[in-house]
Amino acid sequence: MEEKQFIEDGIYYRHWPSNNETKAVVLLVHGAGEHCERYSALAESLNNSGYALCSLDLPGHGRSEGTRTHIGNFVDFENAVLNAYGKAQEWYPEKSIFLLGHSMGGLIAAHLLLEHQHLFKGALLSGPAIQSPVVPPAWQIGIIKVIAKISPKFGAIALDASGICRDQAVVDDYMNDPLVSKGKLSAKLLIEMFRAMDECIDRAADINLPIRIMHGSSDALTAPAGSQLLHDSVSSADKEIEIYDGLYHEIFNEPEAPQIYQQVVAWLDTRV
Repeated sequence: MEEKQFIEDGIYYRHWPSNNETKAVVLLVHGAGEHCERYSALAESLNNSGYALCSLDLPGHGRSEGTRTHIGNFVDFENAVLNAYGKAQEWYPEKSIFLLGHSMGGLIAAHLLLEHQHLFKGALLSGPAIQSPVVPPAWQIGIIKVIAKISPKFGAIALDASGICRDQAVVDDYMNDPLVSKGKLSAKLLIEMFRAMDECIDRAADINLPIRIMHGSSDALTAPAGSQLLHDSVSSADKEIEIYDGLYHEIFNEPEAPQIYQQVVAWLDTRV
């Protein structure tokens, strides 16, 4: 299977094939503001271990079309991921597909499982945005809802890039990456995320596939407590959670990343 990079219907798709006989496929969903090419080191580790990695730039992200840091409806993200799943299934019709989501991509993945978990062999979530570290008071959410109706694309909250990683070089690369959106998340995107967070917690018991949740204990962008709550609430008989002491938001870019890659591969190997 050859490496693929292409744009179709305004969405950028990326495929990293295995370097050996393919055991299974991992479908990656990246976080808010970033893009799938930031996961090339993870792709290399998976490829060397017999796993293909398929991904996309979400609508409004990276090389894909759409308004930056904005979405009209959360389901637009999920539909894009389902389209990427269709391509992975077409390329690997006999192989199991695992879902991997980071940050907002972890929220998208978890929300997708509520209706589509039958498509996947298992799921891995990295720093999923299930809860915000600072929960806005009801009155503030009410104001954001009003703004979202009047001016949905209005920038409401900016992400603090210094919290993504303890390695300053990673932060510098992030800030200098022209494909990374540094603008404020739109009011509409925030409201759609809050709604999806609530639904994931309310319906977490519907999730019963094998799942591994990973989170840095010093993550200031998404709350480790949200990952713990999700883990405790899913019905999966096969579920794991690991809170990495002292790690920031992007565990796949932290100095401990090689060891975390090995843990991901080991988890996949026992479930293929």
